[in-house]
Amino acid sequence: MPIPDRPDRMRLSDTLEISRVLTGLWQVADIEKGGDVIDPETGAGWLAAYADRGFDTFDMADHYGTAEIIAGRLLVKSEGSRPLAFTKWCPAPGPMTREVVRAGVQERLDRLGVDRVDLLQFHWWAFQHPAWLDALHELTALRDAGLIAEIGVTNFDAAHLALAHADGVPLLTNQVSFSLVDRRAAGALSALCGRTGMKLLAYGTLCGGFLSERWLAQPEPVEIADWSKMKYKRFIDTAGGWAAFQGILEAANEIARKHGVSIANVATRWVLEHEAVAGVIVGARLGERVHAEDNLRLFSFALDAEDDARLAEAFAQMQPVPGDCGDEYRRPPFLTASGDLSHHLDTMPLPFDAEPNPLRAGGMRVMSGSKWEDIAGYARAQRIGNRILVSGTTATAGEDRVVAPDDAGAQTTYVIDKILAALAAFGASAEDVVRTRIYITDDADVEAISRAHGRVFGTVKPANTLVVVAGLIGGYRVEIEAEAILREGVS
Repeated sequence: MPIPDRPDRMRLSDTLEISRVLTGLWQVADIEKGGDVIDPETGAGWLAAYADRGFDTFDMADHYGTAEIIAGRLLVKSEGSRPLAFTKWCPAPGPMTREVVRAGVQERLDRLGVDRVDLLQFHWWAFQHPAWLDALHELTALRDAGLIAEIGVTNFDAAHLALAHADGVPLLTNQVSFSLVDRRAAGALSALCGRTGMKLLAYGTLCGGFLSERWLAQPEPVEIADWSKMKYKRFIDTAGGWAAFQGILEAANEIARKHGVSIANVATRWVLEHEAVAGVIVGARLGERVHAEDNLRLFSFALDAEDDARLAEAFAQMQPVPGDCGDEYRRPPFLTASGDLSHHLDTMPLPFDAEPNPLRAGGMRVMSGSKWEDIAGYARAQRIGNRILVSGTTATAGEDRVVAPDDAGAQTTYVIDKILAALAAFGASAEDVVRTRIYITDDADVEAISRAHGRVFGTVKPANTLVVVAGLIGGYRVEIEAEAILREGVS
């Protein structure tokens, strides 16, 4: 097939039709890390070169240096059908009031110089802090007010993406890592997209450049200078190491030679051909070569059954990256450029604080702020010595809003996050849990609830009881209580 003049496109919604190769601007932060700032007019001219070739969908974030400002200059200069600017808002956990969310969005509007953000993608560090769902509902209100065209998220796992969807948040996309090395998104996340119509935007498809001819049959690098390669070398090590990775490169190289394309083309095409994937994000080093010709080759061929079988052979020699998408930012193994993020996560504010129990010397308790704690006379959790008891917990947001009322699995995800938040106030975690008791109203929900429980406690395996009851106050589908015993060394 001949090389097309422009990349394929996909309509995501009534307001968005995107290039299936998005131009990622994260390298702006790297270019500017020495203190020099790209002149916005010059940078806009560089972006225009991409847009002129059909690569007119740009992805950025609040922390990508001046990327939003540069893209904003391009939007101002554009006539007729203007390029699309997708950006991310990545706040630290904390209260998500209307004012906080509006201020975050307004900063995006001001930096882009627009009246409406094309796609506002939300990132959250720790799901134990429930303000993430509050933030998404406030973003929905701003979407209804016309300040946001569409809402997406970034680095959400399937369980929390399903929870947001079940709670009525109109999410369009989830931006996640997806490559020949990191194939997690092909599992539960893609299945969820198939059921709901949400789409994935894939980054890391080239593993920071490791998926290329340059690294074929080469020795394992000893020192790595750039942050991107540091990050994706951790993925390679976790997925089986350099020898297994060379098997991937060899398979991709055979397929590339067969189709007359590059290894990078094969790696990216493999991701693009997943039905859940709307587009892939390819980083741009502004001021250097546009790479348009090589990226257009993505649309000059398709992988066949023989190609898929060859790649499957190589996959079989690797280990799956553990967990689900986004876990690399929230729990070990931390597959990020800087490695261990526990020091960063430890600074995040907890939703609950432990306080002394005035009636029990040395005892501690957690009060969540629910009005029922005073009315009924109970605490969210109590610690007595090394033992922690967590009260029956339902999927309640704020004072009395039922979260995901029609989805027992989603409610279970929310409930367990709430339980983990109470445990965290005492310095405990899921690994300290020794018993859970689950009360449900419909035995048809058993599998969904059990899978949500197993996602967190699959390796911990606490003692567990599940009971079907006639009903739960408030119309909830599930209520869970837990007991934990702090391990040695936790004060």
